[in-house]
Amino acid sequence: MSRNVLLQILGDGKSPAHLRRLVNLWPPFLGAGIRIENIAPDMRAVDVEMKLRFWNANYVGTHFGGSIFAMTDPFYMLMLMANLGRDYIVWDKAASIRYRKPGKGTVRAQFRLTDAQLDDIRDKLKTLPKYEPVFQVEVMDETEEVVAIVEKLLHVRKKDSTPTSEGRVG
Repeated sequence: MSRNVLLQILGDGKSPAHLRRLVNLWPPFLGAGIRIENIAPDMRAVDVEMKLRFWNANYVGTHFGGSIFAMTDPFYMLMLMANLGRDYIVWDKAASIRYRKPGKGTVRAQFRLTDAQLDDIRDKLKTLPKYEPVFQVEVMDETEEVVAIVEKLLHVRKKDSTPTSEGRVG
């Protein structure tokens, strides 16, 4: 599936409420029980939750680690794409997760994007061909204890900053 088709399915150019409805029906999230509870109109805040169900539990009855990891996957990329605009290319490049304790009950993650973070990215890309910011999100349980910490490395560049055949950006 091409990038444009996927973005259309996920709500490219549509309202955050529309994006929330579509992502909640996206098969990987639907199957894991991952739900977006809230998306801010400016796409700078996203709240996600996942209830513990038999289909997303591991063999000891707590949240499957892959589902916890999946619930943090696309949001910073989507938030940056929406806030930086069409002049920028944004990719998820790498991620890591540190599990702190077993996830029981409902787990939640809150993604936040600040003016300072956006300004930093724009400023860096005035002089650099690419920038790879790191974002961190905590997955919390119902008692507000940290279940896992996820770090996301994103790749951001301006669309006109394409590598040339010599490897330089032109």
